[in-house]
Amino acid sequence: MSNVPEDLRYTESHEWVALQEDGTVRVGITDYAQQQLGDLVYVELPEVGQNFVSGAECAVVESVKSASDLYMPVSGEIVSVNEELADSPELINQDPYGQGWIFEVQPTDPGELDGLLDADGYRELIEGEAG
Repeated sequence: MSNVPEDLRYTESHEWVALQEDGTVRVGITDYAQQQLGDLVYVELPEVGQNFVSGAECAVVESVKSASDLYMPVSGEIVSVNEELADSPELINQDPYGQGWIFEVQPTDPGELDGLLDADGYRELIEGEAG
């Protein structure tokens, strides 16, 4: 069973979203997603300062099995990226909700967070996929 922390929000494309105290949003891929992908070998990070609309492709994770696009969970500007992933993409496999975070965004409309799945909604989604 995948780990689905209660305090995060989730997208249907398997990104997790954590609201930070300063109003930025930290984003990564879920435990379920990293299990599906297998061992990650490369992460293509977005550039700090780039702006994306919600749902836009913004990064890529590659595993030994496949490459998978990541989608922006909320509209906004990339304010930081996890540089450690360049040398250690396996951090996403080892700690998807901690050291394996991928980027942080300053949302242009924090209300978009309300449209994301909560933990229960995400669990239902992945149970349906695994079903």
